[in-house]
Amino acid sequence: QVQLVESGGGLVQAGGSLRLSCVASGGTFSGLVMGWFRQAPGKERLFVAAISWSGGSTRYADSVKGRFTTSRDNAKNTVYLQMNSLKPEDTAVYYCAAAKDTTGWPLGFSTGIKYDYWGQGTQVTVSS
Repeated sequence: QVQLVESGGGLVQAGGSLRLSCVASGGTFSGLVMGWFRQAPGKERLFVAAISWSGGSTRYADSVKGRFTTSRDNAKNTVYLQMNSLKPEDTAVYYCAAAKDTTGWPLGFSTGIKYDYWGQGTQVTVSS
């Protein structure tokens, strides 16, 4: 069983930056694909980014490409989401997720069904 705890959310003005962190415990972190998703009020949960088990490969939603960067530190069991040039439409609860089965990476890892464990979420609010 893997537990995930996100942190780093908050209120920021448009154009600003935030860095989210997600610390994992209870599993072999270096063997997991890690993903970031977000959900705005009244909307479905959407894929943001994912990173392979080694950190050597990443994927991003078109809406965040060039602005967001995900990375990981396997020695610290932590995955990060650096968010720059934030926009009001980035406002959402951000979730990190972990996938045990890495088969087929990166195909399918933009869908939540591939992930086995989820954090509790951290709120990001971008004011205009």
